[in-house]
Amino acid sequence: MNQFEHLKEEDSGDHEEMKDSNDTDGGSINNNNNNIRRKTVTPGAGEHPLQYNYTFWYSRRTPSRPANTQSYEQNIRQMGTVASVEQFWKFYSHLVRPGDLTGHSDFHLFKEGIKPMWEDEANKNGGKWIIRLRKGLASRFWENIILAMLGEQFMVGEEICGVVVSIRFQEDILSIWNKTANDQVTTSRIRDTLRRVLNLPPNTIMEYKTHNDSLKYMSQFTGDNSSFRNTKIAL
Repeated sequence: MNQFEHLKEEDSGDHEEMKDSNDTDGGSINNNNNNIRRKTVTPGAGEHPLQYNYTFWYSRRTPSRPANTQSYEQNIRQMGTVASVEQFWKFYSHLVRPGDLTGHSDFHLFKEGIKPMWEDEANKNGGKWIIRLRKGLASRFWENIILAMLGEQFMVGEEICGVVVSIRFQEDILSIWNKTANDQVTTSRIRDTLRRVLNLPPNTIMEYKTHNDSLKYMSQFTGDNSSFRNTKIAL
């Protein structure tokens, strides 16, 4: 049993999509502008520090809206940052599970300072492994992948940027982003670790996609190299 499971607090069952700002002893939350300066988050006394601070993000949009009417960056909300195992479980226990989200929604968990956008300095030369899930699996797979990331199970140094779970109408999508798309040793190790920590069947189809390819593909539809996610594009 790793430290995440050992220190997991009992789940009250009263999940909310966004944590209330008055319920954050440790950890930082902000539901307003993503560019507002925030206080530094540090582990509390006696807490078990994470190797990196991590920030939760949330995005949701109406799929029927044309891609050029809404900026992805404007649509994504920073929810809060955690610096310790205890802060993570306290925050996570108040979030809706991905399987209970509706519509076209995404949860993102990224290292502090990295935006979940293709153009971010840490992401621009990277890519992501994509796993498409049938309905009903998203919550369990999301928890397993974030515990693996926070527990440093991928063993690829600073390569991991973050993970995303995308809730869609007919399927859900899990992805993990890394910094260097052309490092085949690293991407292969991430793939193999994913298979192990998620206990994927040998015939599971996994796709690796560079962010540069995603930007080029998107520009064909929008005429714009932005991070706006069209519903027809794999995340």
